[in-house]
Amino acid sequence: MPEPHGQPAARPVAPPPADRARATATASATPLIVAGICLAIPFAAMLWVDSYARVSPAFIGIPFFYWYQMLWVLLSTLLTVVAYVLVRRRERLRKGGEQQ
Repeated sequence: MPEPHGQPAARPVAPPPADRARATATASATPLIVAGICLAIPFAAMLWVDSYARVSPAFIGIPFFYWYQMLWVLLSTLLTVVAYVLVRRRERLRKGGEQQ
């Protein structure tokens, strides 16, 4: 509906400071949670021995037991880099917010 002439348009109301602080805390904790999950995945994969305690399928003549663990070395590196970037970005944003 159009606003009547002479009256200012309604402005959205900002959330109360407590709600804003809670939303900010939740948003700032999310990267840390994702980073923690990225770091926990390789541990869970390697501790679940039944998932890779077998010889087949072989990959270029290498038994599954060995190539699966080597694959997790690469995946762990990738997940650690993701976690590092998330934490560093959060720290940079937090430090930038303190300077303002």
